[in-house]
Amino acid sequence: MGFSIALIIFSLLLMMLVLMHKGKGGGLSDMFGGGMQSSVGGSSVAERNLDRITLVVGLLWFVCIIVLGLLMKLD
Repeated sequence: MGFSIALIIFSLLLMMLVLMHKGKGGGLSDMFGGGMQSSVGGSSVAERNLDRITLVVGLLWFVCIIVLGLLMKLD
């Protein structure tokens, strides 16, 4: 039961984080300061942090799916 709730929460978080990423024409991240590019080059600190958070949430989402699959196989 706990992993099912965690999977729902991680799914919603992952969906929100992916939508916040900047695409070709900008994204929702522009609303939160992700649209400011540094003149040095590369992506901004906000965009890099958003990438890291999305990666961690994606990995946790994947682990929840694997654990739920294993638990369902044991039943």
